[in-house]
Amino acid sequence: MAEAQGVVPWLPAVVGFLTGGVFLRLSDAILPHLHPGAAMDEAEGIPTSWRRATLLVLAITLHNIPEGLAVGVTFGAAAIQLDVATGATLAAAIALAVGIGLQNFPEGIAVAMPLRGEGISPGKSFWYGQLSGVVEPVAAVFGAAAVLTIRPILPYALAFAAGAMIYVVVEELIPESQRHGNTDLATMGAMGGFAVMMLLDVALG
Repeated sequence: MAEAQGVVPWLPAVVGFLTGGVFLRLSDAILPHLHPGAAMDEAEGIPTSWRRATLLVLAITLHNIPEGLAVGVTFGAAAIQLDVATGATLAAAIALAVGIGLQNFPEGIAVAMPLRGEGISPGKSFWYGQLSGVVEPVAAVFGAAAVLTIRPILPYALAFAAGAMIYVVVEELIPESQRHGNTDLATMGAMGGFAVMMLLDVALG
């Protein structure tokens, strides 16, 4: 895409990717949140007196921002009818949306179960699990609108979304998955998830 716009091909990929990681690092440092299974003294972000339940919801909410951006930017790219060679097709956007949608089920459970363990009612636990995902469609609309409005930023925006998602995976999800001694199961889960996304990408893209 960058090459088609007369830009040095590697520049948007590198700049966008690193900017996405920096954005998530700053968000991680500022937004108060607590990861499932962690003690209150392990809360991250600006110190706050917020309840544990609120901090748990914010942790997943933070992870959903790059997911929403990725979906929105991909649909925005497809909407401006980029050629198939760029990979920005409607099928690719649908594959990404389906893949992220599938992983939102266990993600919602990862919010609801700890909240239930904190003594919150089943209804409220379910509601907070849903609430943590509200930011995702908002971020998707923002990403799609940005791409549709300013086409030259598309290569940067796609790389930004990738950088933000990789940051979340390496900094948060992999350490969490290895935390309770289920290393083999967690690793096989990561392999299975990769295989599902690859299947969707090849089958639909």
